[in-house]
Amino acid sequence: MRLVKVDPAEKIQALKENEYFDHLNDADLCSIAECMSLRAFERGEMLFLEGDPCAGLHIVLRGCIKLYRLSPQGRQYIVRLAQEKDTFNEVSVFAGGTNPVSTEAIETSRVWVVEAECVRRMVASSPDFAQKVINNLGQNLRHLVQAVSEMAFYQVTHRLARLISLSSGEEAARLTQEQLAARLGTVREVVARSLRELERSGAVRSEYRRIIVADPAILGQWAQGPWN
Repeated sequence: MRLVKVDPAEKIQALKENEYFDHLNDADLCSIAECMSLRAFERGEMLFLEGDPCAGLHIVLRGCIKLYRLSPQGRQYIVRLAQEKDTFNEVSVFAGGTNPVSTEAIETSRVWVVEAECVRRMVASSPDFAQKVINNLGQNLRHLVQAVSEMAFYQVTHRLARLISLSSGEEAARLTQEQLAARLGTVREVVARSLRELERSGAVRSEYRRIIVADPAILGQWAQGPWN
């Protein structure tokens, strides 16, 4: 990790483009800008580890960051991929405690980091900002409930079809079979079988290790589940 020197105007512009800060006045933006820094990470470099003290609120400027957890046996589950303008690590910032996930840059990335205490002061002093936080955390909770429901009700092939259909082509291309497995809460061998099943049906095809949607209609049928 290395710190990148930036002008205050760049910090303020980044805040104006973020869902938590886009409604703040210039004085509040300047105050928060004093508490933020830009950090550069190489591919494979860790940003922070699960269980460590709160690392602050992170906003992706460029690149892609993997948020994941490890089982006691060392098996990895990818919680999310954070990309340009995405924000992460809200849990430890707003609720306190340690980092709930580990994070790794899966490509060269630059990430804004806002000190947690600075954000907490804004929550305490601004009801409008606090409401923004509540709304965004509520949306994150909806995504989590959806993910848990899919793991409970869908077989791996159907979950894989949903992941591919809901991902951009660029995002799907970033993921190896091992990473797809971690994202779906399974193992690489099961993902490989599921991919072959989707290919045989004509839903997708593989080109140079990239997953290409061959027939959106067929993929959509897989994504709906086995009971339709």
